[in-house]
Amino acid sequence: MSKETFVFTSSTLRSLRLQQEMLDWEERKRAASRQYASWRYQPNVRRNLSLPKSTRYPKYCRDPAVHNALYTGDLPRIQSIFNDEITANLIVETVSEELVWSTELGLWVLTPQKKHTSPLRITVARGYRDCVKHLLLQGAEVDAVIGGKAALHDSSANHRAECTRLLLRHNANPNIFSDDGLTPLHLCTTQETLPCAQLLLEYGALVNQNTRDRRISPLHVAAKHGLDDHLKLYLCYGANIAHRNREGETALNTACASTDRPEDAEAEILPSPPCMLKAVVLSCLFGFFLFTNIALGTFFGF
Repeated sequence: MSKETFVFTSSTLRSLRLQQEMLDWEERKRAASRQYASWRYQPNVRRNLSLPKSTRYPKYCRDPAVHNALYTGDLPRIQSIFNDEITANLIVETVSEELVWSTELGLWVLTPQKKHTSPLRITVARGYRDCVKHLLLQGAEVDAVIGGKAALHDSSANHRAECTRLLLRHNANPNIFSDDGLTPLHLCTTQETLPCAQLLLEYGALVNQNTRDRRISPLHVAAKHGLDDHLKLYLCYGANIAHRNREGETALNTACASTDRPEDAEAEILPSPPCMLKAVVLSCLFGFFLFTNIALGTFFGF
């Protein structure tokens, strides 16, 4: 053994290794502190950084004056209040008194209930097109589901065709689901909603999209409400007339089951004219498609 070397014990080697690791950790800590200090005192860098939309914390608005501007469609006031992306995506919170059954008291009591919506939903539902356009230009999220629905649900249910067109042009999802499992096409339940249904289908709405729970198609909805023009429109876009919902009903079954409760014996036996009309229309269409399929199959030898 050379006289310049000596033997280290295992405990000495372990101590030296731990000491080296501690020195390395202290060096990394000082480097991180210097980096943080240099970033902290650069306001331009901090201003350019932003969190992704999915991680931003929602901001709530409970100001009655702001609510009034939205519900009345006061465009100048809305332009002054909602002037950036943060304000355009505020969550509007309202509180209303509702009767709720109390098991402890054994009676109905008035209980404050909070309801949430968005500026885009409020203006869309009332057809304030210019207000809707301003909010979209300020960065309002077109597919945000606030309070259980998106803006496209409100425009379709309230037959606001111009607002529906505007939302779709800003890349709104025509197949977006509400919290109840409904698409905008399922909310076209009146004759006035036909232009909205046409727009939704033109922009890619799925005509055979079912609800999440009961597997109801838009064809079922149109048959239930006696919307003959909607039925023709959906069939032109390839609606499946033989589709059955969770209860096993087709659109034809739904059409006959949706009549009002009869008030006399004759009405109990004979179906009402709306039901007969819907049944005839659906039966003829079903027979036509069935005959066409059989004829084509026979011709081609299937």
